[in-house]
Amino acid sequence: MTYPSAVAYQVMWNRLISVVEEQAQALVRTAFSTSVREAGDLSAGVYDVHGTMLAQAVTGTPGHVNAMADAVGHFIRRIGRKNILEGDVYITNDPWEGTGHLHDITMVTPSFHENALVGFFACTAHIVDIGGRGFGADAHSVYEEGLYIPIMKFAAEGKVDETLVHIIRGNVRDPNQLVGDIYALTTCNEIGHRRLIDMMVEFDLKNLDGIAAFILDNSRRATLERIATLPHTSADGEMTVDGFDKPITLRVKVTVHKDRIVSDFTGTSGVDRKGINCPLVYAKAYACYALKVAIAPEIPNNAASLAPFEIIAPEGTIVNAVHPAPVALRHIVGHFVPDTVYDAFDKIVPGLVPAEGAGCLCNFQVSLRSRTDVPVPADTLRSEVLTFNSGGSGARPEFDGLNATAFPSGVMTMPVEATEHVGPVIIWRKELRPDSGGAGQYRGGLGQYMEVGARTGHEFDIQAMFDRIDHPARGRRGGSEGAATTIMRDDGVPMKGKGKQFVPHGCKVMMAFPGGAGYGSVSDRDLTLVKRDLARGYISERTAAEDYGLTMAEIEKVRSAVAAGEHV
Repeated sequence: MTYPSAVAYQVMWNRLISVVEEQAQALVRTAFSTSVREAGDLSAGVYDVHGTMLAQAVTGTPGHVNAMADAVGHFIRRIGRKNILEGDVYITNDPWEGTGHLHDITMVTPSFHENALVGFFACTAHIVDIGGRGFGADAHSVYEEGLYIPIMKFAAEGKVDETLVHIIRGNVRDPNQLVGDIYALTTCNEIGHRRLIDMMVEFDLKNLDGIAAFILDNSRRATLERIATLPHTSADGEMTVDGFDKPITLRVKVTVHKDRIVSDFTGTSGVDRKGINCPLVYAKAYACYALKVAIAPEIPNNAASLAPFEIIAPEGTIVNAVHPAPVALRHIVGHFVPDTVYDAFDKIVPGLVPAEGAGCLCNFQVSLRSRTDVPVPADTLRSEVLTFNSGGSGARPEFDGLNATAFPSGVMTMPVEATEHVGPVIIWRKELRPDSGGAGQYRGGLGQYMEVGARTGHEFDIQAMFDRIDHPARGRRGGSEGAATTIMRDDGVPMKGKGKQFVPHGCKVMMAFPGGAGYGSVSDRDLTLVKRDLARGYISERTAAEDYGLTMAEIEKVRSAVAAGEHV
């Protein structure tokens, strides 16, 4: 038998990555939820017969993909190998065996070639509504957070379980949207399967054993080589964030060994009574991601490239919440894990990781309905609208932070038009927030201003999911902190950063999302960059003078150039 060459295997590896990327793009194009088709809150991957992840799509978020790396093994165990049949499709939203909360639907499809199982395709998408209290932090247990779907068959040998579909429809607020998303997930796996079979036929492969070994061996070796170059030492990191009604502290000890990096979260705050707790699978996903992008960003994600990153967290801590803890907003804590890890890693390898950024996404969901204080026209609507937004990312060792960019999640900020299209909501304002990026040799990324209201005749509840109100992003290496989050009604009524809150007819919610922190001393910033930021409106004249030392003559020169349309 002739075995493929290393060059042929490399071509196949690249092909597998393109296969899962097409899989992900198919989901983006066919999904019903704006969280998927506009924000890209999804993941897609291909696995061998043992449930080992071989490749993941670049499109998507690490919280899904890295968590989903463990999920397929759970599916194989729960379904049973003897029950895995051609034409099957499996489903779950189990927070502990999926990707961290009930709002993520994970679908797994076995892939057969010439009547033999050769692998699996899996994909995950965040869906807008799963019933229960809605997408928010107010629940006291996972039982209040929505419909639970255990690992089970959505389709058996090509036949959809209609009883399951009826149960789903009977438990959610927008059944057409959710069922549509489930079929979109199923379809994207099918597209991945078809492209895989095309590749196997082209290269005359009977199974994926050879290419799997090539991918995993090379990825493991490359990752270990990077770890081996690091100082073999330990450092502690710590970070305090707002929490729900009291601050929470994340603690980690990062230890670099010659063949692995261990992140131990012992000492982290305990489980919260509200739904901001994080299952270990999700905390692990972001801790692994933080270290991998720091030391080996160009090595493709797969089981072997993630394996050297070991995560430890005692049960009962907020990063290892066990059933039945409420976990709906697990992303709030999970998205702060990378900055906590970086607080430690910066002491091991100085000058490599960025300053702190906004961290968690600046999401909110509005539940719109007819106003209840007076009679209203019959054409008012009930609607659930989820919008994804971002603060600024932290400044980097050689570059400014990115404006309104989600790090570490990587999801996209949703367009106003897409949000307003799905319900009677009006986004009155959405723009960059000047002066929100922390000062430094490199400036933190800017946050955003947003104002949201409802169309005439409607009132709404808003599910707030914000942090960084009392604990803004901290600068690194002498950089200044970023601006804090603010939220209030336009009639002056203060609002909380988390939880469900009523907004009466005619009122708007005014939000300012946090900026990323600065990196390095402000005295080292290139004044050319200061003038550029002033010309672009990123900083005010006051900030240019007080923080960066621009003279009034220099400010006037920038002002005149902008007025004349000249380049600064």
